[in-house]
Amino acid sequence: MKHMSRTILSFALVAVLATATAAVAEAQALKIGFVNFGRLLEESPQAKAAQAALEGEFLPRQRDVAAQRKALQEKVDKLQKEAAVMSEADRLRNEREVRDLELNVNRRFNELQEDLNLRRNEEVGRMQRALLQEVQAYARANGYQLVVSDGVLFAAEGIDITPQLVAAIKAKAPAAATTPKP
Repeated sequence: MKHMSRTILSFALVAVLATATAAVAEAQALKIGFVNFGRLLEESPQAKAAQAALEGEFLPRQRDVAAQRKALQEKVDKLQKEAAVMSEADRLRNEREVRDLELNVNRRFNELQEDLNLRRNEEVGRMQRALLQEVQAYARANGYQLVVSDGVLFAAEGIDITPQLVAAIKAKAPAAATTPKP
């Protein structure tokens, strides 16, 4: 009976060692990569195109608000210079006009900021989805079993594949630039 228990124990030990050895061998063959997604977002052609599109879309409104602010400042300066020689009624009327203009300019500026933030968030979301697909395609094509991003406290240069991904995405950019946007 003791001999049989030793035999079973020996087989169990061999099985555990074999499983552990196989797990270590499998872990050594695992290809892992790290992507700095923030850097990928900044350096990708999609990010530059989105930034240019947002600038083109919002630049006229930004110029308009800037012109209104300049007109407001000129009106404030004029009121300050001429307030002493104005009649009480004229001064009050000009102060009311300045106040109304200031409220209007601030309202338009806030609307512009809200619209810009909404559009920026839409573009960032679209870029994130597109870049995630690029990362997945790159990982599959290059035999990666695991690619990690946010939450990594340390990644050795050898597993940081961000530069290769940026290069691969930039290489695809001319083809992507010719396709129409939905």
